[in-house]
This record gives sequence, structure tokens and C-alpha cells, in this order.
Amino acid sequence: MRKVRTGSGATAVQIARTRRGVQTIIEHLGSAHGDAELAVLVAIARERIAEMNGQEQFDLESLAPASPPRSAGPTVTGARSRVLWEVLEGAYAQLGFDAVGNDTFRKLVLARVVEPTSKADTLRVWDELGVPAAPSLSTVWRTLARCVKDDWRAQLATAAYSHATRDGALTVVLYDVTTLYFEAEYEDDLRKVGMSKERRVDPQILVGLLVDQGGFPLEVHEFEGNKGETLTLLPVLDAFRDRHQATEVVVVADAGMLSAANLDRLEDAGFSFIVGSRTSSAPYDLAEHYATIGNITVDGETVDTTRKMGTGANKRTRRVVWHYSHKRKRRDNITVSKQIERAEQIAAGARPPKKDRFVTLGEKPTVNQARIERAREYIGLKGYVTNLIPAKVPAAEIVAAYHDLFQVEASFRMAKTDLRARPMFASTAESIHAHLTIVFAALAISRHLYKATGTSIRRIVRALRPLRDVTISIGGHQLTAATPPEGEAAAILAKIHA
Repeated sequence: MRKVRTGSGATAVQIARTRRGVQTIIEHLGSAHGDAELAVLVAIARERIAEMNGQEQFDLESLAPASPPRSAGPTVTGARSRVLWEVLEGAYAQLGFDAVGNDTFRKLVLARVVEPTSKADTLRVWDELGVPAAPSLSTVWRTLARCVKDDWRAQLATAAYSHATRDGALTVVLYDVTTLYFEAEYEDDLRKVGMSKERRVDPQILVGLLVDQGGFPLEVHEFEGNKGETLTLLPVLDAFRDRHQATEVVVVADAGMLSAANLDRLEDAGFSFIVGSRTSSAPYDLAEHYATIGNITVDGETVDTTRKMGTGANKRTRRVVWHYSHKRKRRDNITVSKQIERAEQIAAGARPPKKDRFVTLGEKPTVNQARIERAREYIGLKGYVTNLIPAKVPAAEIVAAYHDLFQVEASFRMAKTDLRARPMFASTAESIHAHLTIVFAALAISRHLYKATGTSIRRIVRALRPLRDVTISIGGHQLTAATPPEGEAAAILAKIHA
């Protein structure tokens, strides 16, 4: 076997014989442009030499040409991102999503993780990744219809719950709602104009997401765009409890879910809850504490209070935990200062008059100094309404559980940006349901890999996608050269396989 450095910097691999000091090239196998390709060519050369030596009547003289042959250069006949695809397939299987039992659905989910795009354009993604046996577009449409008909989302939710409870019972879940809008002219039964956090007037849907304390998704549900956020929580929790027989679970949600009637319904349904309270209630809840003890100024200090919520016969006493933070005070100070600045501009006529936090509207708008002083007095405070009793769950644990709520917000951000959850190519309720089911599964894979590696799914894809298995045709031989993982790619793979 002979290895020769070529003028282009590649390494040519040849089979040669030396007789009486004269070297003759028998076969030129090709040129390698990297260690992986060189290893493949060397292995083929050794096999060819072994075959030659094993032939009883092998006559080297008869094979030696008068002059060294010039074989055609190597031709790339295929390439695939095998490493990335196998990592995603492994995560899909580890989460138990193979229970769905549909190969096309699995490929749709994994392609969404790699490059979110329309279902039709997903065929291009499969082609660029070199996915074997990629489905046709007609198969994709049939698969989406089956996803809705056979309720694959329920199977995924069951598998996700099993994964989340693998190391112990699930005691706390986090819930939040977001809106996804459509550039559509007309409303329908699902897509309706409603309250938009982005202040849009397009038809939209509400999406409720339930996650564990690490942000791993457990349930996803879509609702009509004009449905009140507080009315989405109980249906999601009921479905979660019925599916998993989970009775001892505490739900954590932000202040948007805070209404006396909503909390009554949660409690009557047997759920424990921790819900954010609006700071405007602080003067009333803390009046007795301030009168007897004074202002809260110690970083991390908590105060247990109670409040009557509801009206008439439905009025109930609720526990409210207040927490003070220096960091929150600095942030609140900035917010209040900006609101005061806007109020002063309105009073001075530099901004159009409107109902602002510190503005008193009248014949001439004025700045409400009393309201400013009251706001300054309670900055740095955050309240949490709960039906958990102090003897069982101390105030510090209430605060800590609520602080995990950023995880569901992080999952929403990941779904909206990395996975492009907005179903801009879907128009019917069934197609929207199927689309969000795929996004739900892709989000679970993304969160699972993030937990395993500490690396975002975008960085994982960026690092692993260039690791290509290249199939090369050389002199009638099919060679496969793999790109060796280095740097960040090697580190990610080491954590995944640890």
C-alpha cells in the first residue's frame, strides 16, 4: 500500500508492487481530503491486498499495466447528517414517543427541531439531512389527519408524564397562556379576535401550556381566541388529572389567573394552587404588619397575611404570602420612574392625555403625588395567593415554587422562536391541532436535550448538523467518510452519551 501527497494537499492511496527495485502501481484507489476518508481508503487497500494474496493463480505480472492507470477522481454520491439525526432519534425514543408508532410523524417532529418550516418544505429539510426513506407530501397530509383522529397528543402526554415522574412523583406543575395570531381576514370557530398581549387585532388562538418545574412540557391545549385566560386553567388541569390520576399536585400560575371565582373553582375541584397577586393589594394585606412592626426592608423577608376574596356567600379567606427583594426593588424603581416621567409629560401637555398609572384626568390632567408615594412605599414586594396552609408549606417554599414559573415562560419562548409554534400555514382546527401536537413533541425533545447538555437546541443543531457522513464513489468502490466531532460538537456528544 502506498500513500502519496498530491499537489492539492490530498493523500492518494495506491496499491503497488516492488520488484527488482522497480515500483509498479497496480491500482489507484483515490485521494483522501481528511482523516476519515483516508482511513476508509486505507481499509479498502488492505482488503484488496488480502484478496490478491489469497488467490492461488494470481499473477501480478499480468495485472501490471505498461504505465500507471489514471482512474477517475472521487465522486460524492450521497451525504447525511447521521450524528444529529441519531441524537434526535435517541431523544425521541428515550421520551417514550415511539408509542405513537408512526415513522412519518417521528420524522416530522425531528425535522421541526432541526429547521422549523412548512410541512411541504419539510421534504427539503429531510433531503438536506439525508434522511432515509423520507415520506412523500401526500403521506405527510395523511399522517396529520391520523394524528387528530387517533389522538396522538394524548399518547405523547402520557409518555411525557411518565418521563417527568421517572425519578419521583410530580408535586408541582406550572401553567401559563400565550396567544398565537393568524394573518387571516375572517374569524372561525377557533380563530377569533380577542385580548392580545401583542395588541394585535388579527384572529388568534389561546395556547395553554402545563410544564414541570424544569420546564418540561406535560400538556398543551388550544382554545378560542376570545376565551378568558382564567377559563383555560381548569380544563387543562382536569385533563391532566383524568389522564394521569394525579390528585396531589400544586399548580403555579401568574397573576393573570387571579380571580376569586377561578380560585374557588380550582379549590372545589380539589387542586392546590400558588398564584401571583397584584401589588396594588399590598397596602390592604400588609396594613396591620406595617402598623405594628414597620416597613419590610430585609432582603428575602416574607410576611404571611390573609385576605377576604370573593363576594357574598362565595367570599373566602385566602392566605397571601408577601416577599421582599432588593433586586426587585431596583427593577421596580426603574419602572415607577418611567411611569412618573410619562405622567409628568401628560400633565405638561407633551403627551396625549390618557388614563395612566399616576395621572388624574380632568379638565387639566395632573400628576397624582399621593399615588406615587403609595407605590414607592411598596416597591420590592411580590405577593402570592395560595390555599396551602402554613403548617405544611412554609412561606419560603411558596416563594421558591413561584420563582420556577420562569420555566414555562422559557418553554413558550423556545416554542415561539426556535420551533416557530405559530401555525401560519394551518387554517382549520384539525390542522392547527396536529401542528401544535408536533410542536409539543419537538419542545419536549428540545427541553430534554437542554437538560442533558446545558446547551440550547439551536446550538446543538448548529454544532452537530455539519457532522456529515459522505458517500464517495472511487474506482467502482463505495466509500463512507464520517466527519469526526471536534470542539463543541464533541463536548455535546460526550454529555448526551454520558
